[in-house]
Amino acid sequence: MDRKLKVVLSPEETSIRVQQLGEIISRDYQGEELVLISVLRGSVFFAVDLCRSLTIPFSIDFISISRYGERTNSTGVVRITKDLDINIADKDVLVVEDIVDTGLSLSYLLRNLKTRSPKTLKVCTFLNVESRRIVNVPVDYKGFDLPDIFVVGYGLDHNEKYRNLQYVAEYIKE
Repeated sequence: MDRKLKVVLSPEETSIRVQQLGEIISRDYQGEELVLISVLRGSVFFAVDLCRSLTIPFSIDFISISRYGERTNSTGVVRITKDLDINIADKDVLVVEDIVDTGLSLSYLLRNLKTRSPKTLKVCTFLNVESRRIVNVPVDYKGFDLPDIFVVGYGLDHNEKYRNLQYVAEYIKE
């Protein structure tokens, strides 16, 4: 293992929690027309595993947003770079995120999606970093709460590296 990495969540811990989330979401959306929206790119690994754990019918679509300005700068501009293909009007929508920290991007995304008249709009995140929150955003389902550390793996990256790790690790900057 890279000496810059310190394991925070093992593949086993991740797998067990994603399975649990799938069971909870399947129960909560039984009989509904669920649309999962995976926020590219980081959430793809989580979204795929979550989909495999669902026991209900669903549709999935992808959206990509980009931020301009510093990550922690509340004046940063967010824009959609890949929009949905599915019409979400009158459907139950579950946004699937890799990590919710400041809440800035998610807040923008939720405001945008609400204008499309979904029946319901909820959020499922793999990682939740409440201590970094600048904007209060709803998190209806979460995998794990983390302290304010920089993590990679399971879709999360550092300069487009480490996404493929099967575990989540703290990236130790030198």
